[in-house]
Amino acid sequence: MQQLCRIGLSICDKMALFPPLLLQMPYHRHAIFSHGGDEQDGPAKILGDEMLRYFSGKLKVAAMAIAMLSAGVALPAAAQTDPAPEIQIHGGVDLVSDYRFRGISLSGGDIAIQPSITAEHHSGVYAGLWASNIENQPASGKAEVDIFAGYATEIASGTVLDVGLAYYWYPDGDKAAGPSDFFEISSKLSHTLGPIEATGTIAYSWDQAALGDDNLYLGLGLAAGVPNTPLTLQAGVGYSDGALADLAPHGHYWDWSVGASAVFGPITAGVKYVDTNIPHIGIKSVDKYYKARLIFSLGTYF
Repeated sequence: MQQLCRIGLSICDKMALFPPLLLQMPYHRHAIFSHGGDEQDGPAKILGDEMLRYFSGKLKVAAMAIAMLSAGVALPAAAQTDPAPEIQIHGGVDLVSDYRFRGISLSGGDIAIQPSITAEHHSGVYAGLWASNIENQPASGKAEVDIFAGYATEIASGTVLDVGLAYYWYPDGDKAAGPSDFFEISSKLSHTLGPIEATGTIAYSWDQAALGDDNLYLGLGLAAGVPNTPLTLQAGVGYSDGALADLAPHGHYWDWSVGASAVFGPITAGVKYVDTNIPHIGIKSVDKYYKARLIFSLGTYF
């Protein structure tokens, strides 16, 4: 509506740019210079009639234009806003000092490169790929590719529900000692209040050949943007129980993290402290997978 008001005002403003009134009204030499005749037909009366007709016509044109705009008549192409595309493509690449998945290092404490791409339909349906190098293991090889799809929708003001399915694919799996790929279903509920966003996650993998058992993950994350800065603070806690918690003595464990990230033009830099409650056994080659560590990251996105 404000745009229509601005357009309407611009039409009215243009009326002020018309040439002087007397140069556009019909020219009555006898009316302006005559000294005779009745007073009602004198120069003032004739000039007044011409002014009335002039402004009446112009005001009618302006009123019609404003009425057409208010009724939603199509504007010229230059004044229209291009509609958002039905499908949007997002992607990027991250460089991390250690690939931690729910508190556990999958790169063995080494640097990992993680590209990703997602296609999102305006309805909320999305699909994408995410990949990373991992520590070369007999059961999985040296690369992980996550193929995912889902649906996200706002169910209340500031509250978004996201349900999805992911397939964890290990391209070297055909050379592995046994099955390596598996599926996981997940649901996320997030709520944004001002600069703060809270997200709860439930993820479940049923018993599959690569797992040998089912697995449940529960997570809660918080993110808060610091006003008037490029800084975002983050914290999270998670609980794993099942096949993916096989490093823990009893098959379940907690993980937590606190960190911050900042955007500098096309680059996002981050640092995060990650830890678990899995007890150390004093063997570095084993403890490295779950011991506390600072994780640094650099990313760029489009």
